Amino acid sequence: MNRLAHETSPYLLQHADNPVDWWPWSTEAFDEARAANKPVLLSVGYSSCHWCHVMAHESFEDRATADFLNEHFVSIKVDREERPDVDAVYMEAVQAATGHGGWPMTVFLTPDAEPFYFGTYFPPAPRHGMPSFQQVLEGVRSAWSDRRGEVTEVAEKIVKDLAGREISYGDAQVPGEEELAQALLGLTREYDPQRGGFGGAPKFPPSMVVEFLLRHHARTGAEGALQMAADTCERMARGGIYDQLGGGFARYSVDRDWVVPHFEKMLYDNALLCRVYAHLWRATGSELARRVALETADFMVRELRTNEGGFASALDADSDDGTGRHVEGAYYVWTPQQLAEVLGGQDAELAAHYFEVTEDGTFENGSSVLQLPQHEGVFDARKVEDIKERLLRARGDRAAPGRDDKVVAAWNGLAIAALAETGAYFDRPDLVEAAVGAADLLVRLHLDEQARLARTSKDGQVGANAGVLEDYADVAEGFLALASVTGEGVWLEFAGFLLDHVLARFVDQESGSLYDTAADAEKLIRRPQDPTDNATPSGWSAAAGALLGYAAHTGSEAHRTAAERALGVVKALGPRVPRFVGWGLAVAEALLDGPKEVAIVGPAQGDEATKALHRTALLGTAPGAVVAAGTAGSDEFPLLADRPLVDGAPAAYVCRDFTCDAPTTDPDRLRVALGG
Repeated sequence: MNRLAHETSPYLLQHADNPVDWWPWSTEAFDEARAANKPVLLSVGYSSCHWCHVMAHESFEDRATADFLNEHFVSIKVDREERPDVDAVYMEAVQAATGHGGWPMTVFLTPDAEPFYFGTYFPPAPRHGMPSFQQVLEGVRSAWSDRRGEVTEVAEKIVKDLAGREISYGDAQVPGEEELAQALLGLTREYDPQRGGFGGAPKFPPSMVVEFLLRHHARTGAEGALQMAADTCERMARGGIYDQLGGGFARYSVDRDWVVPHFEKMLYDNALLCRVYAHLWRATGSELARRVALETADFMVRELRTNEGGFASALDADSDDGTGRHVEGAYYVWTPQQLAEVLGGQDAELAAHYFEVTEDGTFENGSSVLQLPQHEGVFDARKVEDIKERLLRARGDRAAPGRDDKVVAAWNGLAIAALAETGAYFDRPDLVEAAVGAADLLVRLHLDEQARLARTSKDGQVGANAGVLEDYADVAEGFLALASVTGEGVWLEFAGFLLDHVLARFVDQESGSLYDTAADAEKLIRRPQDPTDNATPSGWSAAAGALLGYAAHTGSEAHRTAAERALGVVKALGPRVPRFVGWGLAVAEALLDGPKEVAIVGPAQGDEATKALHRTALLGTAPGAVVAAGTAGSDEFPLLADRPLVDGAPAAYVCRDFTCDAPTTDPDRLRVALGG
């Protein structure tokens, strides 16, 4: 009996009609394995994962494969986005055993949840040196039946090895100038000067590293850091990884040149990149950065906002190509003939040249991913916009990719921060309102009476899984950004509630190191703990950043001390693997800069001179600076206490490390003080 029909995860629901007798992750599933004396197949993926769909179609929808699984295994299906703790624990084992990882993740466990055999995608027939899935199943069944003692011994050794990997960097010193300079040097060595970005194919958007580079430049004036950030952002924005018609970024590029993406669009990528491009505009005034930030924000609101006001997790890579087949990229790619059908001959030629659509194609079957290469000469901007609008309308008639409507707390926190700041920078109150709507949903639905955070919701129904460290940290980060933009102190209060949970339930009280799950969370074979960034900031470094920002707002020594102890990991890892601790390095830049604390006081709500100071403060580039704005005498923010008007005029107070500059009523002086 397949037991997935009543789950809230879109990924699990995709498998609810499989002939496999799937269980969700549960104690009942392991009880069944124990009672039936069967090993467990753990299959982990997510709804927009292309190869997860492929393996599902080839194997899990196949009746013969399902019959074999149902007879010899207890099969558990997990959505990695709902249960990042389960995914992290077993992915660590997969990577340790095989040297690589990915999704779908396929792990075989004992009934005590101990892993003993690992893999990712397995084809239906032997291919490229890989065994078929059926061969794997038969091999595991045989080992379980005939060599049980050996299997048990292997599983126990793996669990013991994983238990020995606990990290304790919390008692190390905070990173200083030397470590950040070494990190910058390391990034320079790995930088691709021809194409932007770091490393080879596949190439992922390095949003957190770019944030570090922008902050490092703001603090030190290092032009090389700014150049790497700006060039990387421009190359990505001109490549196929960016949707040249509808805005927003795909997950990654399969090549070094950003031409052909893996077409799934994730909320977290777009939230992080929207914020980075807005910060790049803030630092440079780049018109391209402004356009991309706004287009990406508009994409998130238009295509990912749910009816409840939150933001959906992802759009699939695959969609119907018009023949009933689901094909990767079908929604996004064009041939010259398709351009001609929509635009007519002359405009189609212009579009093909402008977007580099060729007869041979840059993708599959003669199709091309739209790019925006550097062109000589001048194009008619109105003509180009008209062509883009016509192509976008025509694309809207194609079968759209599926959407994962699951609202993930952490990723919504990232979106709240991005939309709030982008809306404030570019005078788009609708974007700020979208951020407020998502924040309201998280408070109303995801937070319980004790301010404990649920990881997910869908269609207004909260999920059963507890929030992990990245949820508490990223939502707090979003609330802090919203507090600075809106001048509403309630968001600072909610951030404080979440960060109190971080201090009480996620921090090791002796060493100061952080765990990804709470002390009272479900016990797995190992308590996951990863300080390195992946597709999103690690919970560890995200928590350090939110703790530091909250401490700057409130003067809380406990929160600042916890942030400093957490940054010990950046001192250890930053010089060695800077690409994988970009957010930690960005937080370290904020620590070295103070961060600065800015209080804006005015005579009344809506006062134009006060608004000018507030906007100037938000546009300052000082790393991690916090901003509190309100009326004189207000108790909305701690930073507003004892901050009077200056000769009856609105004023800005800038402080750092318990030392304050003289208050100013002049936006230009404030801009200089904050690096604007």
